[in-house]
Amino acid sequence: MTDAYSPAEPSDDLEERDDLNGEATDAAYDDDPGYDDEPAYGNEVDSTGDDLRDLVHFVAGSLVDRPEDVEVHAAQRGQSVHLTLVVPEDELGKVIGRQGRIARAIRTVTMIAGSRHNVRASLDIEG
Repeated sequence: MTDAYSPAEPSDDLEERDDLNGEATDAAYDDDPGYDDEPAYGNEVDSTGDDLRDLVHFVAGSLVDRPEDVEVHAAQRGQSVHLTLVVPEDELGKVIGRQGRIARAIRTVTMIAGSRHNVRASLDIEG
């Protein structure tokens, strides 16, 4: 019988875990096709950058009359993703809004979505 203060028996699913801190070792990731040993540096964009790019494209495309003319470029460097939203000049006011309220809201949504992926996201809007 175990009480609240006695250690629990180790389970079988911890065989591939590090003895010191209980975190998974590299062997646990060998079979995972989505795991990449290399960190993302420079202008390479991983799935987080793609997700943020898709989010900004969806929001901006919903605001303008010609969503096919909306472009979003993403660059990732370490733990930060820099997004550039490019819209036609005649549609720029729809994306910026009065006193920049819509642009501020898009930037806020982008920063929150980035924080959920543990990255710092920034957004520039160009016309």
